[in-house]
Order: sequence, then structure tokens, then C-alpha cells
Amino acid sequence: MKSVQVRVRSLQHRVLVWEPKGDEAQGDIVLLHGYMDAAATFDRVAIHLTQAGYRCLALDMRGYGEGARIPDGTYYHFPDYVLDLHGILAALELTSASILVGHSMGGTIATLFAGAFPERVSALALLEGVGPPDHPPESVPDRMRHWIDGVNDLRGKKVRTFSKEEALSRLALSHPSVDLSVLETRVHHLVSTQPDGSVAWAYDPLHRTVSPTPFYARTLIAFARKVTSPVLFVGGGEQGFHPPDEGERLLAFPNLERIDLAGAGHMMHWTQPEALAQALIKWLTRVLERSS
Repeated sequence: MKSVQVRVRSLQHRVLVWEPKGDEAQGDIVLLHGYMDAAATFDRVAIHLTQAGYRCLALDMRGYGEGARIPDGTYYHFPDYVLDLHGILAALELTSASILVGHSMGGTIATLFAGAFPERVSALALLEGVGPPDHPPESVPDRMRHWIDGVNDLRGKKVRTFSKEEALSRLALSHPSVDLSVLETRVHHLVSTQPDGSVAWAYDPLHRTVSPTPFYARTLIAFARKVTSPVLFVGGGEQGFHPPDEGERLLAFPNLERIDLAGAGHMMHWTQPEALAQALIKWLTRVLERSS
């Protein structure tokens, strides 16, 4: 694995690259992580994908991992992630059809991109990535107030630090269905080490505030209907995250297949990386051969 710095519109973005094994290159897979996650936690999935001949590129979305940080006085608005993806792909000269794999928030980003630029995507895999529960319009005024209160509350505060052991305990509280042995392999990807040996979460604290931009399922559905590539939805089974109208959202994709990884849960790329990779390889082999 290597780390590549990509400059787009005055922001420095980090992209992790895993080169393919073997002589026959199968194409590039762009991996988009979810909320409060980071590109590096795709490592155990990427290893298996490279063995099948794919080059994997995982993006630290702005404000996460070692991704770009925005200037003071600005905010992480969701369309910026799609704009970043467009710019990063162009900077990496990935302007032809790409394979996008998005987990959770990353799946929503990938869907918006694939709906806006259907000719740029050859295959789209969503790892429980069809968005959060729908937000009614009536909730927006309160969201606006909570956003402003949250941003103002962070002003002047130092980044909170803690021990590595405490970081693991906090991660376990956030992901109670994930085995501690798995979390022990993930936590170092999600923290940054401070000069005194303590750690802090490797995301901008602004991500803890309530976004003023609501999520509307009808908007996602409109983008999904514009996607022309084959789409694979991977569910994590009963322990996964499934919004009440998940079925309606998935029906909007014109060319959809669906599989479940029983017992994987929402963080399937952590809990069952090999099974996930093999499912992606099997699907990609079939749909890309069909389209060639």
C-alpha cells in the first residue's frame, strides 16, 4: 500500500493505493468509506481484491482520517464530497468508467456521483449505502438551530485526547456488535497519535455536529433512477442497518442485484472482509464480462 497526495481546489486529499497482484489488470476499484470511518479500514478487503487483479484506491473523505481539513469558518456540506470525488478522479486520470464501492455514507456519495455522471461509472456496489432514515421537512428548522449551536459550542475548544485503551473502549461502545478482536485491528486506523503518546480521533470534530442539510429519500431515489451501470447492494444481515424504506430506495436502481452477508452487520468490511471481497469479485467478473 502507498499513500498519494492529490491537490484539488486548494485542498490536499489523501488516497491510499493497493497495486494489483499478477500480470492481468482487471481495472480500478474506488473505495469510499462511511461516517466516522477512514480509508485505511478497507485494507483487509483491498488485499483480496488486489489478488484478483484489481487496483484499489481508497479515499479519505474531507475531514476524515488524513483527509483534507477545511478552513476555519466553513463546514462539511454533503455535496462537497461528491465534488471532491469528481476532482480526485480527474486528478488521478480516472476519467473513464470507474468501479465505485461505497460503504454507508460512501454509498450515498457514490450514488449521487453515479446519478449525476452515469457515463463515468461501470459498476456500483453499495455496502448498506442507501442513506439514513428520511428527514421530514418539519425537522429542518430544529436542525438549523442545533447545527449553529453545535458549531458555536466547538469554538475555542481543544481536541479531546485519551489513552489508546480508552479509544478502544469508546469504539466498542459505538460498535457493540463487532468483536473486540476485530476492533483491536481497526482502532489504530481511526486515531492520530499526539506528541505525549495519547491519541485523538482522526476526524474533524465538526463532524460531530448536526448537519443543517437534511436527508431526503426522494432525492436519493431521483439520483438512483439515473444510474445506468449494474448495481450490487450488499446487506449485513439482521445486524445490519436497514432504513424502513430500504426496499423502495433499491427499486429505483434500474439494474440491481442484492446479496446478504449473514452475521456481518453494518461494518461488514471490518467483520467479514474476505467474504465481502469474494462477493464483489464474483459479481464484477460476471457483470463486466457481460458488458464487454
